[in-house]
Amino acid sequence: MELRVLRYFLAVAREESISGAAEYLHLTQPTLSRQLMELEAELGKQLLIRGNRHITLTEEGMLLRKRATEILNLVERTQAELQESDEAIAGEIYIGGGESDAIRLLAKVAQQLQQSSPQIRYHLFSGNAEEVGERLDKGLLDFGVMIEPGDLKKYDYLKLPYTERWGVVMPKSSPLAAQEHIRPQDLWELPLLISRQEMDGGRLLHWLGKGIEDLNIVATYNLVFNASLLVDEGLGYALTLDKLVNTSQDSRLCFRPLSPALEMGLFVVWKKFQMFSKAAERFLALLRRAVEAQEALSPGQPSP
Repeated sequence: MELRVLRYFLAVAREESISGAAEYLHLTQPTLSRQLMELEAELGKQLLIRGNRHITLTEEGMLLRKRATEILNLVERTQAELQESDEAIAGEIYIGGGESDAIRLLAKVAQQLQQSSPQIRYHLFSGNAEEVGERLDKGLLDFGVMIEPGDLKKYDYLKLPYTERWGVVMPKSSPLAAQEHIRPQDLWELPLLISRQEMDGGRLLHWLGKGIEDLNIVATYNLVFNASLLVDEGLGYALTLDKLVNTSQDSRLCFRPLSPALEMGLFVVWKKFQMFSKAAERFLALLRRAVEAQEALSPGQPSP
């Protein structure tokens, strides 16, 4: 497969039309159609369903769209890294992670590095540990931010001086809002919104002391912002980490921590034997220094 043909295929998948893609690519329709048929013949699979009004992808076509996007992104990253100047630190840094207030530390490091290396660009990907790990493994991310007990065996990592505290987001009008802490039995009969990652046997279910089938789980979520809107509309109570949902004075929501407390550490991870670009290498060095400085300020204590 040629990269040029993969770009042609992605254009057709996006435009859902040979004519539209040909116009975008500045090719004739017969030329583009021939290239796609040769790609299908090379792979031995039908990739496109050619309808009267628009083109749709077969299952194999959807897989190729996903893989082609990853391949071309990786090629562009590699080209950018190889073209970096020896004198100035420039390039792209790719960071993935779930929602966490610990991202602030990485943001401070990025801001510090930006002062001396303004040509560096940062690309953020938000997702759960499984999605971040998949992109790390494929070389699409330099760093991932993971909450324990993620799978750290296949990565090198740096433990951040933060812990994340679990709790419940609920309307301020809820009777539970009068409590300082939320116990497991307070939630057993209530409609709950739970992270999909925790549904796979995470520590949160162990804390609740009930199986999935015995809880009233009305919704699952990937990232908590949209889940907080469901809570705001009265659908249920969201179990989530602190500082991710707006619970200010102007908000109708509040956060109450769990008791017994449920806290988790955070790690910045990267692939073992990773060959970093100069930009990513410098970023990691500054991050290590920031972590050491934070730990020196409050030895043995998590950052607020």
